[in-house]
Amino acid sequence: MEKKLLLEVKNLVTEFKTEEGVVKAVNNISFDLYRGETIGIVGESGSGKSVTSLSLMRLIPNPPGIISGGQMIYHKKDGTTIDLRTISEEDMRSIRGNDISMIFQEPMTSLNPVFTCGDQVNEAIMLHQKVNKAEADKRTLEMFEKVQLPNPQRILNAYPHQLSGGQKQRVMIAMAMSCNPDILIADEPTTALDVTVQKTILDLMNDLKTESDSSVVFITHDLGVIAEVADRVIVMYKGNIVEQGTVLEIFSDPKHPYTKGLLACRPALDKRLSKMPIVADFMKEENGEIIPIDMTVEQAIANVTVSQSTTDARRERLMAQAPILQVKNLKTWFPTNKNMFGKVLDYVKAVDDVSFDVYEGETLGLVGESGCGKTTLGRTILRLAPAHSGEIIYKGRNLLDLSDREMKDLRKEMQIIFQDPYSSLNPRMTIGSAIMEPMQVHGLHGNDKERKEKVLQLLKRVNMNENQFSRYPHEFSGGQRQRICIARALALNPSFIICDESVSALDVSVQAQVLNLLMELREEFKFTYIFISHDLSVVKQMSDRMIVMNKGKIEEMGSSDLIYSNPQQTYTQKLINAIPKGNLENIKSRVAKLV
Repeated sequence: MEKKLLLEVKNLVTEFKTEEGVVKAVNNISFDLYRGETIGIVGESGSGKSVTSLSLMRLIPNPPGIISGGQMIYHKKDGTTIDLRTISEEDMRSIRGNDISMIFQEPMTSLNPVFTCGDQVNEAIMLHQKVNKAEADKRTLEMFEKVQLPNPQRILNAYPHQLSGGQKQRVMIAMAMSCNPDILIADEPTTALDVTVQKTILDLMNDLKTESDSSVVFITHDLGVIAEVADRVIVMYKGNIVEQGTVLEIFSDPKHPYTKGLLACRPALDKRLSKMPIVADFMKEENGEIIPIDMTVEQAIANVTVSQSTTDARRERLMAQAPILQVKNLKTWFPTNKNMFGKVLDYVKAVDDVSFDVYEGETLGLVGESGCGKTTLGRTILRLAPAHSGEIIYKGRNLLDLSDREMKDLRKEMQIIFQDPYSSLNPRMTIGSAIMEPMQVHGLHGNDKERKEKVLQLLKRVNMNENQFSRYPHEFSGGQRQRICIARALALNPSFIICDESVSALDVSVQAQVLNLLMELREEFKFTYIFISHDLSVVKQMSDRMIVMNKGKIEEMGSSDLIYSNPQQTYTQKLINAIPKGNLENIKSRVAKLV
């Protein structure tokens, strides 16, 4: 059966005017989209993939942006064609949301907080389908049922803040699919979601695509996700398409060094690596020109693979010591219901009777879905959340018995790197001042001149430039901000660090660099880590042992390799099965089913 062409993008150029001059965010790119297929667009932040999607929707803000060249020819159902670049804004408005829809990366900022979820989907249906409120309500309810929202009637009248991240993303999908569009553009729709929620969302989008015979442009930095959903793949780098082909071609025989780098820097599920391969292992740039390094993905991974005997010997050596931290029967409960006299009637048991040990120099992984209690557990250990009962014994002292003064002194040794580096940095403070501040609070290094010297050393250590000392957080990328937060955590020479989802929002290539940095620092300074993440593949790579949490309790605990290869609990098996595998066998079997 002949494939029907749906969209032709020819020599598309999108530019932005900046203080430094004109930046071509999308530079002369061309590709086709056929009815019923999913195209995956991959690349790291700044590659131009999101600008491509916004160009297709004509949502580029002008000024400073402009679609300055090329064509975007859309083949309508009635057989006519139109160039989305040249039609009037009024015509584009009738197409946007009706024929071409978009799911944005961050559902919380895409949904209006002052309208109910039902009203926001209604609005799109009433605008494009020309139906009354009652009919729109009925269709919205049907869409909420289709996207498997729990209790759709309640969510119809709920506001965005009353829903979880996964539920908000489903509302966005319901809105995007409510008018049966020909093309659905999904811009990083699963980036910050748990693997189990991500799998549900991906399956759901695939079912809706098949049902409505629509096409999907799926934008992500995660090649594992692309392997699960895409028919063809476009790889973007600095505004250019550097490679495109079928999903099988790209994964089995990548041609461009950048594609090889992206494939290699995903955490390996079946091996333990001494460090993550990075894009720089495959190419270098001189005067804007890419110079390939002769290296295959397999070679890069083989070069850093650690033997099982080395891994076992390390674990035995660590566990032969006395524990640096002992958590005993820890409970962190939050009161929910009180009677008229203020007596607590009910609790949310965020951490419920949890016990474990951590050994000096060890990395202990903590995994589970959102709401399982892993972040609350990390915060309780540092006394940033109040414990209900139990013991937290660090180097022989019960932290719950310490005064605020004693705890403040101990904070020099115990640090946390938070999930979102932007919200944990003061936007009005230069990054040099932010890193220096904890030294001033604890009276380290005599005077500010010596402290500045130390800050410059730390910046260098986390691969930042000394001349960035006086810049502000908004002037850096997400990966750079995370490195700044790592430098700030190191400022007090801690021995124990909790990493709370510290790489979950980063590109896979930047994530690899940050993970390498954390592993190097562990060896250099003999740090002990608790590494919290919902991404089991990252935790498996980073940790010696792993704890799987569910509903405030420990489901399973043991060596990371053993838990991954032989999970004992159904919940752990579900988490592992939800990880996008991205291996050739899976891709081949998926492609075979489609033929």
